[in-house]
Amino acid sequence: MKALRVHQYGVPPTLDDVPEPSVVDPWDVVIDIGAAGLCRTDLHIIEGQWEPIQRPRLPYVLGHENAGWVVEVGSAVDTVAPGDTVIAHPLTSCGLCPACRVGEDSHCTNATFPGVNVDGGMTERLRTNARSVVKLDSAVKPTDIAALADAGLTAYHAVRKAAAWLFPGTHAVVIGAGGLGHIAIQVLAAITSAEITVVDRSEEALELARALGAKHVVLAGSDEGVAAAVLAITGGGAHAVFDFVGERGAELLAPRLLRPRGSHYVVGYGGAVALPTIDIISREINVIGNLVGTYNDLVELMTLTEQGKVTLHTVVYPLSAALDAIADLEAGRVRGRGILVP
Repeated sequence: MKALRVHQYGVPPTLDDVPEPSVVDPWDVVIDIGAAGLCRTDLHIIEGQWEPIQRPRLPYVLGHENAGWVVEVGSAVDTVAPGDTVIAHPLTSCGLCPACRVGEDSHCTNATFPGVNVDGGMTERLRTNARSVVKLDSAVKPTDIAALADAGLTAYHAVRKAAAWLFPGTHAVVIGAGGLGHIAIQVLAAITSAEITVVDRSEEALELARALGAKHVVLAGSDEGVAAAVLAITGGGAHAVFDFVGERGAELLAPRLLRPRGSHYVVGYGGAVALPTIDIISREINVIGNLVGTYNDLVELMTLTEQGKVTLHTVVYPLSAALDAIADLEAGRVRGRGILVP
């Protein structure tokens, strides 16, 4: 089968012929890939940013946002069967470690991360495990939901953590209305009562943000101009700022948009948060990291999707055009999420 593999960091991946995966362990599930999402994390993987953290054995297959149909299951699996439509949680968790025991399976100490440290889903078939797959209605199209496995899940996880504090009268600011941000706007509108303000440098992205539930939009220009606009809109700062950029200065701007006791949810990455400690203690602000989400987060997100409250805006490419898709993502030409179809 064809698979998009990284052979060397800093070098474009290649479309290779590789053997099809098969069931090895009792809890294995093999999926016929219907769609795999293309994520900015894939660009960081190709650059080598994740190598010190995950240390995958090269070459390996990219793709950590995967959906499709079950084709084979291990002897212990009774939660899904061949033919079922599924979306795969990004991690394969063990269910036995302390993190899994308390439902924080995205921090499983024995997990693998298909597409990040083992073979992923930018291919025709993927081997994962039963703990990672969420069974969906057979009418669901993988191309419509694949990117929810990470982009959607990560956005949902961040908003879900903040939801208890985003009651009527509060303000939430979203920096970046792209692949993750446009999902977060919908989740904020669906599960919180916060007034939503979106900051982006694209007029087109801001137009989409308004359509998805943002009450206010701010075109990114100078940091001083953005800060002044947001502080005026929110009456002194946001209760929560969700930074889906995390680099190129957005990570430095985000804390300036908070009111005292507000929280900066860091989702995008690549830069470095720099805050004077006197600022943190005098304003009692919080900086909160976010890594994907739990299996239950994914189940809840898929429920919102089935209810029509969250939809993905996508650009679909055949797997054979993966390098074109990567180039478009790097150049900022992808609005929403890029999707690869074998």
